[in-house]
Amino acid sequence: MAEFSALESLLEMGFSQNRVEKALAVTGNQGIERAMDWLMEHEADPDIDEPYVPPQGNVLGTQEPPEGRIPESMGSISDPAAGGSVDESAEAKRVLTEKEREEQTRRMMELIAQKQKEREEREKRDQIEQEKQRRKQGQELSMIKQKMQEDEMKKLAEDRRREKMEEKMAKQRVREKIERDKAERAKKFGNAAAVQPSPPAEPAPPPAAPSSPTLEPPVKREYDQCRIQVRLLDGSSLTQTFRAKEQLAAVRLYVELHRQDSADPFILLTSFPRRVFTEEDMEKPLQELGLVPSAVLIVAKK
Repeated sequence: MAEFSALESLLEMGFSQNRVEKALAVTGNQGIERAMDWLMEHEADPDIDEPYVPPQGNVLGTQEPPEGRIPESMGSISDPAAGGSVDESAEAKRVLTEKEREEQTRRMMELIAQKQKEREEREKRDQIEQEKQRRKQGQELSMIKQKMQEDEMKKLAEDRRREKMEEKMAKQRVREKIERDKAERAKKFGNAAAVQPSPPAEPAPPPAAPSSPTLEPPVKREYDQCRIQVRLLDGSSLTQTFRAKEQLAAVRLYVELHRQDSADPFILLTSFPRRVFTEEDMEKPLQELGLVPSAVLIVAKK
């Protein structure tokens, strides 16, 4: 009758019929505590409320008796032909009193409370562990993001340093080119461009020839120097005296070294008659370009 008492006790505790029958069958009818443990462990199973279906063959918790042996649960049965009856011990089944049933229910409730407490503590520990893992993962992710930001900042700083270095080297190359051009000009043309001698006095006109039937053409005068005025983009001007045989490139170099209005590339031209000097003209002497003895050049953006 132990199985029947366990079934009744679990039903009185509030468990459903399907759950109790399944718990007792699965645990092999080994007592209320084993059934309680199974119910607590499998409470969240999706099929916990489905009716129990015993497996094919031997039923859990039962065992076939050996041949020729009568199961003890059947008790002693006398031969009906001899007028025997069922053993009295099988009829004298012990029935729990009301007080014993209450005591058993109380113990079961305490067991349920203990199991519930253990489960809650286990779930709490699991939640704490999950929270630790979540925080650890969050810290690792934060460190990864911080390292990526630091790497990006380092890359930007390195790019800026490289750009500044390239810009510095480019300026250095420009200054070196200007110095080379200046040295070549000084070597090629000497210091004549820096000296501004006064223009030679014009010779007195030749005396008028006595009356003659014809007039001789005037003699064309040769000039060794020419005075060049250069008008810059900001309205200011530069004035310098050059040798008549110097190339126009000497004037351009002089403007590059002394202008203060801008550093942009430029071209030289005359206003009237308008003429824009090309790179080919830079190799020609001032005398050949018609800029002797004086001329006004204009700087324009290239």
